[in-house]
Amino acid sequence: MSKIDGVHVVPLRRIVDDRGAVSLMLKATDPYFAGFAELYFSSVYSGVVKAWKSHRRMTVHYACMLGRVKLALWDDRDGSPTRGVVMQEFLGPVDYKLVVIPPRIWHGFQGQDDPVSIVANCATEISDPEELDRLEPRSRSIPFDWDATDTP
Repeated sequence: MSKIDGVHVVPLRRIVDDRGAVSLMLKATDPYFAGFAELYFSSVYSGVVKAWKSHRRMTVHYACMLGRVKLALWDDRDGSPTRGVVMQEFLGPVDYKLVVIPPRIWHGFQGQDDPVSIVANCATEISDPEELDRLEPRSRSIPFDWDATDTP
């Protein structure tokens, strides 16, 4: 799918041995690091959609630590060169990567692994419902079909 202006998809490093794994996510020295105010983990059950939201100020840094999620993004920003573009990424430990989502990009994710997946978010703002816009997961305002089976 097309890329959205300002969104970064960065392959990440995992160090795996017979004891387990260390999954690196983000350093303050990374060129795409946008700041830190809060770190949280969001669990999502298989098939469940957590969407849609658009932050007015917050940049989010997503990585999936356990399971697998389908992440969808839509650019609705006035004046953006990629306005109207939809983007989809699959996140999980097997194809471990970070997705950096700037403010005003609509985004959400769907659990793809049974029984649960866990997404880490290093956010640039402390959670504030007043800086967040929401739409229902199946909103017709966003041209994305969560039921599509276009998984790689």
